[in-house]
Amino acid sequence: MPLDLFNISNFGAGTHESQHGLTPVVCVPVLIIGGGPAGLFEAYMLSKLGVRSLIVERYETRLAAPKAHALSPRSLEICRQFGLDINQIRGFGTNRKDAYWVNFVTKLGGVHVGRLPYERMDPKVLDATPTMIHNVPQPKFEEIITAELASNKQAEIRKNHSFVSLQQTADKVITKIENRTNGSEYEICSQYVIACDGARSKVRSSLGVVSDGADSYETMMTIHFSADLRPIVGENVGMLHWVMDPEVSGFIIGYDLSDNQVLICNFNPKVHPVDTWDEALCRKTVTAAIGQETKFEVLSYRPWVLSRKVAQAYQIDRVFLAGDAAHSFPPTGGLGLNSGLGDVHNLAYKIAAALQGWGGERTLQSYQFDRRQVALVNSAQSIKNGQKIFGFLKSLGATDPNVATARQNLYATIADPAAQPAIEQGIESQREHFDNLGLHIGYVYGDRTIPENASVFQPKFVVGARLPHAWIALPSESDICAKLPAIDSSYATELSPEEVAIMQYSTLDLCPFNAFALIYDYAYESHWRGVLSAVQNGITSKVKFAPVAHGSDFRLQPTPAGKLWLQSARLQQGIALLVRPDQHILAVLTLENGKPDFCYLLGAHLS
Repeated sequence: MPLDLFNISNFGAGTHESQHGLTPVVCVPVLIIGGGPAGLFEAYMLSKLGVRSLIVERYETRLAAPKAHALSPRSLEICRQFGLDINQIRGFGTNRKDAYWVNFVTKLGGVHVGRLPYERMDPKVLDATPTMIHNVPQPKFEEIITAELASNKQAEIRKNHSFVSLQQTADKVITKIENRTNGSEYEICSQYVIACDGARSKVRSSLGVVSDGADSYETMMTIHFSADLRPIVGENVGMLHWVMDPEVSGFIIGYDLSDNQVLICNFNPKVHPVDTWDEALCRKTVTAAIGQETKFEVLSYRPWVLSRKVAQAYQIDRVFLAGDAAHSFPPTGGLGLNSGLGDVHNLAYKIAAALQGWGGERTLQSYQFDRRQVALVNSAQSIKNGQKIFGFLKSLGATDPNVATARQNLYATIADPAAQPAIEQGIESQREHFDNLGLHIGYVYGDRTIPENASVFQPKFVVGARLPHAWIALPSESDICAKLPAIDSSYATELSPEEVAIMQYSTLDLCPFNAFALIYDYAYESHWRGVLSAVQNGITSKVKFAPVAHGSDFRLQPTPAGKLWLQSARLQQGIALLVRPDQHILAVLTLENGKPDFCYLLGAHLS
């Protein structure tokens, strides 16, 4: 039973006497350690769910250098569910035309060896998701969420405050925090702590949580620079430019080809020890990657070690690990940021349910069951991608320890007509590296298999799967219409005005973030309304349900994909889909077993 202290209505400016002689404790339902994208997004979602939180962020200002650069389809679906305007988000970052390709080049201004599409940005992908991937720098995403929190009374951010230690009891967590501005320490009393404090998580370390995987021996350098690269790339625009020259093997991320770029490359610390890196060496490295003299400014640089780790435990009593604190992947695949956003989405409604009396311990424990397997799959895919790209470069002779020899091998191979089929096949074999649609929206909670191909997505109406997307039409008086702006798909310029007009609302929009959606066909309205009424009468919980009937509350758009969705969902055969607040299917209910299955699942959720 939660203490009265944690009743949301009791929270205010008051303090409580410390048990350790420190400054009196601050009380808040949820303490979030780390103000990066996962921590900020968790605070935002919790605020929408009516839960107050406090973020403590170690640094006064976040790094301005772009890190991750893409919001996956699933991340954008989640943003939309929680009321963020994805049409507005598409106004930031890299436009679709500039981001469409991955280029393989000897140097940016050198030989163009080949290219692949960057992720799925073709119009056909809108049959699988309402929100095509969009490239936006991580700092910009953080800025968007921070702006949303600025006037939000449910969330507070304390910058330049860092985690020191924590102690747990049966019903609360006491966390010691340092104010780094003056060196003082104080305590925060919370019912739950969510650690979003990065790959070197102090919270994880303090709890003794071990991670599977290890740091590699690859040392990497990220160089953030400003340059107008358009005259150099010409028609070969793209989101990623893989530089194959052995002098600076790595890739350039073109956040804005006219200005904002990042070079990520590996380096030999025996040749260039970390402490010898300075602006001059960075300029030399960037110039080598570009392949010709051009004006640019080095904005920042930082070394790091390639890491592949997944924490063995995501929950330690009342403390949860999320984002990079729970897992870290190599950048080959770009799965880290989006995995973290998926973590906190899964956790947000469960924390709210526990605090507000519509969920129990088993609900909280399902967080690790759900999300750790996703991280294991994404980690394995990142390693697979790295092995493939390294194997391709090795086949070209570009990995010889002697740079001059490696360069000679590379240029001789790509100039040899007889080698062209093998080169083309080598580039084609990287396609899975740059198309992760199956991982982005195809994961099924409870499924422990490793996908054979990350690109393959097959919608599934099974327990644990994200509710498959299809475009729907809503009656004009629909509450959904009032809550969510219509999606504007016109950025996909290949679409006709008629096609854009029917791509405004998704089946995913039927799922509130604070209720369980029950989706059925109108022909069975009385049956499923009766089941729902009987279930609700048998409980005293605050669980909310959102009954939605096909044929009255919504209808599928008359497209081949819409017809397939309706056929696969089997609503017209009496099936009902019970969908969790995080848009994943909790149960596929039949007319015969709907009520007992419903009651059993609800009991499990509350226990």
